[in-house]
Amino acid sequence: MPYTVHDLLELLDLEPIEFNIYRGRNRDIGTGRVFGGQVLAQSLVAARRTVEEEREAHSLHGYFILPGDLSIPIVYFVDRLRDGKSFATRRVTAIQHGRAIFNMSASFQVTETGPVHQTAMPDVPPPEALPSELELLRGMADRIPEALRPILTQDRPLDYRLVTQVDPFAPEPLPPVRYMWLRAIGSMPDDPIAHQAVLAYASDYGILATALQPHALSIRQPNLQVATLDHAIWFHRPFRVDEWLLYATDSPAAAGARGFARGSIFTRDGTLVASVAQEGLVRLR
Repeated sequence: MPYTVHDLLELLDLEPIEFNIYRGRNRDIGTGRVFGGQVLAQSLVAARRTVEEEREAHSLHGYFILPGDLSIPIVYFVDRLRDGKSFATRRVTAIQHGRAIFNMSASFQVTETGPVHQTAMPDVPPPEALPSELELLRGMADRIPEALRPILTQDRPLDYRLVTQVDPFAPEPLPPVRYMWLRAIGSMPDDPIAHQAVLAYASDYGILATALQPHALSIRQPNLQVATLDHAIWFHRPFRVDEWLLYATDSPAAAGARGFARGSIFTRDGTLVASVAQEGLVRLR
């Protein structure tokens, strides 16, 4: 069954069920549990729904507490912590089975100007010179477990293109650096929260794999337990996720059965629009 950008936007369009309370549906992307990027993006949407002024998210910090159950909806409770002259702060708790599975703090700011600088975008091949991850997975469909094959080879709402290809079933040691182009497949509405939410969704895809590369490990290996523990995003400038973005990630450290990775997201012209940091469980069974 195809998974389109329209389906993704519908997934992020939460149902209001009470004041400051929203409900979201789930979509399986082959992980066996709710994809962390989905909970992150839905939490951001829930928080933004309670900000009545013209303010956009500039940062969010989330902790993943329990695995999400794909079989039931997620309920999001939003606390309106503060509405100041320039900033609004929200706290979101995601609930399933009466327990918190995720919590997040998010901050929203009015548009302001100030000093500007940024790091340079890495010099990498353009996305047109690279195959999509979906093409590569379809080419090795016979190596994908039969139960996962329809999910992993279905059409997707996002096009991911890795600069250095990695075999998920037989990885080789690589430096802890990863470059990936990404773009929504299809047109997106102009509302900034739609682009921020889709980028939040995409930002959880593959970043922890950067910490696995030096050890020739892959999330598809049965002897490895991998899970996101916390995730943070800082939005620096407006952007469109239906235009190509480069996700440049590196992993400075792994220790204590945890891997740490950070990312920079650039537009095609080299403008840095967002920064990401994530720590995840990396446990060898």
